[in-house]
Order: sequence, then C-alpha cells, then structure tokens
Amino acid sequence: MSTQTVHLALRRFGFTFAGDGSHAACLAAGADGGWYPESWRLPGDGPAVPTGLASAEGLRSQVLALPDGRVLVCRPDGPDGEGHAVVLLAAGEPEVLLASVRLPALRLLALPEATATTASASASAEPVAVLLGTDGRPVTSVWLLAADGSAPRAVAELPGLCGGGVWLDAAGRLLALDRLAGGRLKTVVLDLELGVTTPLLELGEESNDRLVLFDPASGFGMLRSDAPGVDRLGWALIGGAEPVRFPDCLHQPGRLLRPVAAAPGRGPGEEPQVVLQVDHGAASALVLWRAGERRLRPLPVPPGRWGGVGHWSAAGLRMPYSAPDRPAALATLDVAALLAAEPLAGSAPMALPLALAPLNGGAPQAGSGTAAAGAEPVGWRLDGSAGPGDGGRWRAAQCLELAGPAGPVEAVVYGGESWLSAPHLVLALHGGPADAWRLEFDPALQRIAADGTAVLAPNQRGSTGYGPQYAAAVNGAWGGPDLEDVLALLEGVAGQRAALGLEPPALFGVSYGAFLALLAAAHAPAGSVARCAVVAPFLSGRRLLAEAGAPVRALTARLGGDLEVADARGPRDVLRVAPLLSAPLLVVHGDRDEVVPVGQSRALRHELLRLGRLEGVDFRYVEVAGAGHELLAEEGSAVLHELLAAFLRTGRPA
Repeated sequence: MSTQTVHLALRRFGFTFAGDGSHAACLAAGADGGWYPESWRLPGDGPAVPTGLASAEGLRSQVLALPDGRVLVCRPDGPDGEGHAVVLLAAGEPEVLLASVRLPALRLLALPEATATTASASASAEPVAVLLGTDGRPVTSVWLLAADGSAPRAVAELPGLCGGGVWLDAAGRLLALDRLAGGRLKTVVLDLELGVTTPLLELGEESNDRLVLFDPASGFGMLRSDAPGVDRLGWALIGGAEPVRFPDCLHQPGRLLRPVAAAPGRGPGEEPQVVLQVDHGAASALVLWRAGERRLRPLPVPPGRWGGVGHWSAAGLRMPYSAPDRPAALATLDVAALLAAEPLAGSAPMALPLALAPLNGGAPQAGSGTAAAGAEPVGWRLDGSAGPGDGGRWRAAQCLELAGPAGPVEAVVYGGESWLSAPHLVLALHGGPADAWRLEFDPALQRIAADGTAVLAPNQRGSTGYGPQYAAAVNGAWGGPDLEDVLALLEGVAGQRAALGLEPPALFGVSYGAFLALLAAAHAPAGSVARCAVVAPFLSGRRLLAEAGAPVRALTARLGGDLEVADARGPRDVLRVAPLLSAPLLVVHGDRDEVVPVGQSRALRHELLRLGRLEGVDFRYVEVAGAGHELLAEEGSAVLHELLAAFLRTGRPA
C-alpha cells in the first residue's frame, strides 16, 4: 500500500520533473536512512510541497514524476538483480505493477509537456514514459509505457548503446538519443511512431557529438562536441544553414558547464536565454547566458551544490539545491530578480596556507554557511529543507584551500574560523577514488560535527571536479599522490595542534577513503593520529580485484588499481603495513557489501589478532548484518552515525 509519510527528509537525489512542470519526484531518506519516493506539487505561486510515498526503495531505484502527482518507480527486480520492475505509485493507493523487464539496465524518460498533459487527463492507453533497456550487448530496446496496466509497446531495437534523451517536438514523437557505436558517440533522432533513426549531429567522422538541450519552438539547441579539438559546449539552430558556434565564454577548462533549462515564453526576435550550472571543486554556481553574447552573467545564489536538472516556467526556475546546513530540497529562482540583486560575497574558496589557519575564535567566514545564517537573498526560495528537529541549526561549513605538497588542496571544513583549534578534529577522506567531498548536506559529517568536533574533508589529488589532470593523478597509483597529500595535511594539522597542547586529529574514511585512511595511519609519524575509523575498507587494489564482482573489477583495472606504486613507502597493502597501525581503530563493514566484499575487513581483523592486538581494546570490529556498501545511507544508518561520532571524539563507541 502506498500512503503518505510524515517524516522529514535529510537526503534527496534523483530529481525529475513532469513535462508540464506541475510536479517533481525524487528519492528521499530520513534521519535513519531508508529510501522512499517523494512527489512534489509545484504550484504557480507559493511553496513547493513534498509528499512521501511509503514504498521502500534502494539507491538503484529511479523515479519519474507524472503531471497528476503520481510517480513511476523503476527498481531492480529478481533474486539475481538482472531484471527491473516498473510500478505506479500514488498517495493512499496500492502500487500498480506496469512492467517487468528482464534486462539488467533499464531507464525511464519523461514525455514532453504537451504529451504529458494529454496523457494525465485521460485514463486511456496513452503513453506516460519511454523505457530504454539493454542487456549488455551493443543493442538498445525502446518501449512506450502506459499507466493503465497494459503491456509496454515495443518501438524499436537500436544498434549501439543509447543514452541522453532530448525531445525535438512537443508531441512526443521525435526523441534525440546519444548513441555509442564504433567507439564514437553521436546523436541520432528516433521516430517513435515509425521506429527508425536518422543522424542528427555529425560534426566530424572522428568527433563525439551529442545534443544536451533543445527548444522545439525556436529550433535552438546546445550541444557538446570534441570536434574543435577539446570537449566544448556549442550552439546552433538545429536544421538551419548556419554552422555550429563554440563561444569562448562557454569553454572554461577545469570547470564543467551544464545547461539546465532555457527561458520560457521567448518573444519574437529575442535571443534564447539559458541557465547553466558551473561545477568546480566542492561547490557549484549558476550563470545566465544569452545566445550570441560573449559573457556569462553570474546569478547571486548562496554557496552550495545545485542538482544539474531543472524546469523553467512562468513560476520560476526550479532546481534541487543542498548546502552543508541545508538538507537537499527544491529551490525556486526568479532569474530576473537575481540578475538585479547584488552579488553574494564569499562564494569562492578562501586560499589559506595551513600554517596561517586561524587558531582562535572568530566569526565564520563570509559565505561559510548559507542563507540559513542570515537573510535569504532576493529572488530565490528553498522549500522542503528539514531542520534538525530540536529547534537548533545544522552546522555550517566552508570551502578552504590549504597548501599541499604539489599545490593547493581544497577542503570542506566544519568548525568555523577556529576549526584548527577545536578540542577534537577529524580528517575525513572520501570514497572513489573518482569522487569528491561537496559543499552539500552530509548526514555522517553533520553528526560528527554536531558535538563541536571540527571536520576537515579534503579533496586530495585524484578527486573529481578539478579537471582531468587532477583526477587522473592516481590512475595506476592508488595510495600514491593522494596519500602524500593526506600525510602532508595530517602532519601540518597535528603539528599546529601539538603546539597548542591539543590532541592530534582523528582519521575517518569510507571505501577508497578507508583504504587511504589505513595507509595514512600506518605511515604517519607516531603520535600524529588520535584514532582511526574506517567504513567498508579494502586492503589493496590487487586484493580487491581478487574478490570483487565483475563491475568493480572492471573499474579497478580501468583506474590502474592493480598496479604497484614504486617508491620508498613500499607496497600499498594494508595487511603488509598492519604492524604499523598503532592508533585505536574502528572497522565497520556490511556483510552484504556488493562493492567491497566483507572478506576484506575480516582479513584485516584476523591479521590484527595474529599480531597480538586485543579486540575491544586496541581495535573494534563491527559487521552490520544485511547492510550493503552504502551502509551509512541505508536504513539504520543513524545508529552507525552515532557509533562513528562517539568513537572519533572519544575513542570509545557509543
């Protein structure tokens, strides 16, 4: 039975918008984890209203908003996880199974505005979504799905693997897809009525060309292509005689520009306007660009992280937004009002050599929090962002750049300006390695910081968001340049805290970050690590290759995790450096981890016991029954957050 839930969400992801912009949907989770779908009503005026649907979902489920407030959910199905079920959810009604597809990969696409509105107003077999599926072969199957319980209608089987999905008409007949075939990515147009495809973008025989945004009313389209020599954004009037243009303002090396939405209701002779999201490092920004202009106009929005998708109508531009002290929710932006407003200060990270980091009290840096700490900026509103529930506020965080051995290292820092002199400090390492900390709400870090513990979460070399060269620094060198960055930060922080008579920092890491934290704890000078807590660690790239499933083995091999780092530190193998692990240690692992097998942590526990370490005294081992790799985001995660926060603060679990 699908009913309305009343608890407030702390995490949301996977937002989609109905074609007419009247509703949105996402996956949400409360304080104790456990994911469920939400349907958001988006009125033309007034706040957006979320309604939770009591359907237990996993992180691999997809949601799709329908114009009448109902939600389609595509979830893995079957004991082997090789199939998918598509169900229809509505508040107060039983879920309805619409399709069961025996394919390991299946994706939902919403219909355009006109088709979505027509379908929602009728109980007939009008389609409400497009399904794209593949079984791993270079073939993509396409179906049209209705909400009346009839079987999905097969449209076509296309050669190649197809992604993307941009509508070229309001009637829902012509769909642009990005097709990977022969090692090249090209956009083709699928005619859903005839089931045939035709080429759309062919800028060069060897180029990768894909459509990312299109306005059917004007023919204005934005595309991404490496035909100019590097991957760039361009624009054109699709079907026109003019060539594709690649403005310099849309090419910013090291930054990812993503078109979000085009302005609605453009009058005759008006240039198209597009809002783009600019991602660089931990934070993201929004800019407005008018076709033909040579500049981007920054929109003065609070620091944080935007969701990369949106819907722009007369009611405003709606986008997902999150900040360290603002759980993810939906923002409504008045773009014209934002353009007329004064820019916000402090949206860029402060460059700060670690040796000069403030040691005493002081007000938080400008821009270190979000609008929760002050007045809301003109032109935007955030709906549905939950508070802590005790009348207080979530802890704010800021972005700082600290000196590393090979250049600046950006970090998300909790603890205000006096973070370095807090009684307790945790150096937190993200997973990946192709990942990064973001300036967004993180329940685990928020819980660690709730008791006044400062948190330094660096994006060391290998992190994403700083350009391809920075991210590729650890390819073939797991525990190489990134470990050097972590050890340098650890040495600087521990040294300054020792001068103040404070305990050294604690280490915390998840997945790849747990592997890195264990290596750092082993190689750090004696007395520079107070304690170390790791979640779902692996022991080395080679040991992971020997135990993990096929997808993880493929990723590990692609990133060079099986290659040894040749330097004076020796092999990056946690078992071989286990004798050097002297700080109190907490190891947490789910016994159904599908990414890093629990055998990795069991082997570490056995090695510590062999070395004569006492379990419960020198180290603690917690194996969570029924938990997978994302155990800090699954149901019951609040208990683990308490366990980690207590151990990192005191060395004793809660």
